[in-house]
Amino acid sequence: MCRYPKIGGTSTLVFIHILKNLLENVRCAVDDYIQAVKELTCELLEILALGLSLPDTSVISRLIQDVDSDSCFRVNHYPGVKPESNQPKPDQRIGFGEHSDPQIFTILRSNDVPGLQISTVDGLWIPVTTEPTDFCVFVGDVLEVLTNGRFKSVRHRVMANKSNRSRMSMMYFAAPSLNEWISPIPQLISPGNLRLYKSFTWNEYKKAAYSLRLGDQRIDLFKCQSTL
Repeated sequence: MCRYPKIGGTSTLVFIHILKNLLENVRCAVDDYIQAVKELTCELLEILALGLSLPDTSVISRLIQDVDSDSCFRVNHYPGVKPESNQPKPDQRIGFGEHSDPQIFTILRSNDVPGLQISTVDGLWIPVTTEPTDFCVFVGDVLEVLTNGRFKSVRHRVMANKSNRSRMSMMYFAAPSLNEWISPIPQLISPGNLRLYKSFTWNEYKKAAYSLRLGDQRIDLFKCQSTL
């Protein structure tokens, strides 16, 4: 039989002290990880800008470095699914539905339990196999707008798995500040490359994105006609 410490007793104080230390260690580890993936994200975005021949290679990364950046960190847990007679097969069940991430960039890291899939432009779903030491990078809707469609946001989903092990993943969503205006970078607009998207603030896009269904093509709301 379990013995619970009495409230106010010495055992309770020791437990609280241990718990506080544990939570502080977890907080420090998460803060260090977020800072590391933030730096990785900025480096990747600067390489991307260099590849686009932009004169200012920090034009995108500085949106994330802003002190008011709306970037966030999330951990997802997908328990293994046991086959049941009245349920679809585990490999046909959705763990997290089809969508694209609204932010600029997503850095994902997971354990070696499968389930993640990405969609091709033809709608074919391809499994993504990764090791726990690998990073998976997704282009978000905002980056598609900033690059005027040169980079497309990636639609992805997570399927249930038949493993007894749970799938664990953690994502860093790199986003600008809420009041930041988002529009195609001028150097990526020309008579041969017409402007594809209207200007909007990240706050406007965020509200629009979360007011729709997960699988909706939210970026279509901000497409413009064939004008410069």
